Amino acid sequence: MSGRALSFGVVAQAYERFRPGYPVELLDLVMAYAGHPVRTALEIGAGTGKATRLFAQRGIRVTATEPDGSMLAELRKHVPANVSSEQAAFEDLRPGERYGLVYAAAALHWTNPEGRWSRMAGLLEPGGVFASCGGSFRLADPAVEEAVRAARAAFLESDEIPSPDGTPPDHAMQWPGTELQRSEWFTDVQQALIERHVTMSARDYIGHLSTISAYLVLPLQEREQVFSRIVRVLPDRVEMTADITVHLARRRYEDEASPVRRAGLITELPACDHGAC
Repeated sequence: MSGRALSFGVVAQAYERFRPGYPVELLDLVMAYAGHPVRTALEIGAGTGKATRLFAQRGIRVTATEPDGSMLAELRKHVPANVSSEQAAFEDLRPGERYGLVYAAAALHWTNPEGRWSRMAGLLEPGGVFASCGGSFRLADPAVEEAVRAARAAFLESDEIPSPDGTPPDHAMQWPGTELQRSEWFTDVQQALIERHVTMSARDYIGHLSTISAYLVLPLQEREQVFSRIVRVLPDRVEMTADITVHLARRRYEDEASPVRRAGLITELPACDHGAC
């Protein structure tokens, strides 16, 4: 995993404090797509458990995986009893139990693209649901956005993460939907948007920025300098557009996947030793 992907542990408590949770609309959207009760779910890159709590509240038995030990320790403070947790990156997971739902909330872009979808399919029951959600926070006022951009320009050209497959931001289908549409393991790919607006104080906005990987990988002195410059151009209250883009897909049944893909899955995902995963 990249340095940015593993940069969050040092700010696990700030991540929990300043990152907003997920709205119930996300849960309803995924459950409506599934079309039947979901009993088990695997979460990839669970962070401090923002999305974990949302899905667990519906009675789903969630297994939350997270590669960073500090983030996982923070998660364990907040999740209910029907959540089990494991320190593991997506690439470390091995097939064993298959789940009715596998999902990632603002985490899928950190996974290795090589074998991503055959590996994902190996974790899902045939007909099971894959869900991914994410979206950037944008300052609602264009003048404030330009002032912040100018304030950070000497340190960062952008604090966003580009599309992993280069899909332009104005394309009708965004990543990972673009990859899912090309994957022989998945079908019925859908994209939806949940509109969300967030208001926070200027200090809390800086707290939010302190949990973003682009700033976390800066040297400490530069990080402090850029935050000092940004806070000076902010109003007392900061209005944010924080829309959530959701991608949904259904895992094909074994007889629907090509023999080549099935063989690839077996190669990439060997059975666990002694059946223990």
